[in-house]
Amino acid sequence: MFSPWLLYSNRSATHAVPESQTVAEFPETILGVRPQTIRFIDKWVGQPVCALLTIIRILARVFRRAPESPPVRKILFIKLIEQGSTVLAYRALCRAVELVGRENVYFLVFEENRHALDFLGVVLDKNVMIIRQSSLTAFLIDTFRCILRIRRERIDSVVDMEFFTRAPAILSYLTGAKRRVGFHRFTSEIPYRGDLMTHRIQYNPYIHTALTFLLLVEALTRDPSEVPLMKCELPQVDLSPPTFEPTQEEIERVQNHLDHVAGRRVEPPIVLLNPNASDLLPIRRWPTERFIELARRILQEFPKANIVITGSPAERTAGNEIARCIASDRVICMAGETTLRELLVLYTLSDVLVTNDSGPAHFASLTEIESICLFGPETPRLYGPLGRHSHVIWAELACSPCANVFNHRFSPCRDNVCMKAISTDVVYAKVREALVKKRY
Repeated sequence: MFSPWLLYSNRSATHAVPESQTVAEFPETILGVRPQTIRFIDKWVGQPVCALLTIIRILARVFRRAPESPPVRKILFIKLIEQGSTVLAYRALCRAVELVGRENVYFLVFEENRHALDFLGVVLDKNVMIIRQSSLTAFLIDTFRCILRIRRERIDSVVDMEFFTRAPAILSYLTGAKRRVGFHRFTSEIPYRGDLMTHRIQYNPYIHTALTFLLLVEALTRDPSEVPLMKCELPQVDLSPPTFEPTQEEIERVQNHLDHVAGRRVEPPIVLLNPNASDLLPIRRWPTERFIELARRILQEFPKANIVITGSPAERTAGNEIARCIASDRVICMAGETTLRELLVLYTLSDVLVTNDSGPAHFASLTEIESICLFGPETPRLYGPLGRHSHVIWAELACSPCANVFNHRFSPCRDNVCMKAISTDVVYAKVREALVKKRY
């Protein structure tokens, strides 16, 4: 039987005990369009475009001599969205550096998702290509500009790290790269992306995403005639992310800002609560009432503890309301008060983080904070954070995971029982264990 912790056994897991029902840091839109609309466009526009480009590719192979296959010299990664997944790509990026050198590794990403790359410290800043999504005009201009640059730089290899969305596959083909690695459906009844990859990988839903990303890079070294690629044993490698190390000046600045917002000196123990995932996948949210109850119990048992609520600027109002409901002068709302880098500095100042399955869980894995991530509609077997201080709680209901790469994470669920099944008792026990371990 497959063990969910096979690939990251240094992390502890807790199965939640069902409890009776009680009453992020990501963009909610792209180009001002809701996720459901993006999926609609990706399907009804992306499918015919992929089909057309596939026909062009087939005709080109008929009338052209098969291209030579020179050594891999320059590698471009395409990962437009989801900063947390970018953290999981760390070992894949390192492997690319081993193959071609740091100067020859590039990354294409949406503007607001690029900051995760800075924390990994692998891709040179000059090699990060940005596509703005502030407007359709900016999006089209930047896309055209990036394609021109990729061709001008003569990048010969592209790794498409998106699963079955069509836009990255189209971009991969338009780069003109001789090698294009990505997922292909073969005989599976999964979303159609045409036949635009030279190195076609069959998606394996039984191995962690970090290892999947690594295998995409390894595929560059394989014969593309092998179908499907990567008929090999799984590499035994350490998938842990790097450690984020802020400067002393950054630590002092964030501490001073925290003190300013609180109106007093904030001392440890500090427990961070990240209560809101974005609208990108709202069914990942643990009920707000549970966060409030959890905070009250922590404050009751640990008289010196401080609760800090984090979140994006859009979550500031909700964060303030949660702080008001907790009703303690030891609760500080920092939602919208930090940059992403300052948020990581805040993690280094704090002791425990409780978060829904979202980007902060992966950012926290870059620090020494004890991070407790609550999973429901997705599975930690594929997306669990990989830090040695990362812990997951998952009810593991029969219907979970209902949001996955095969349905573009568009679940029919409107009642996230999987998150409601995670009791406050279970989460509190994990928080208490972490604080006791730190001798509070």
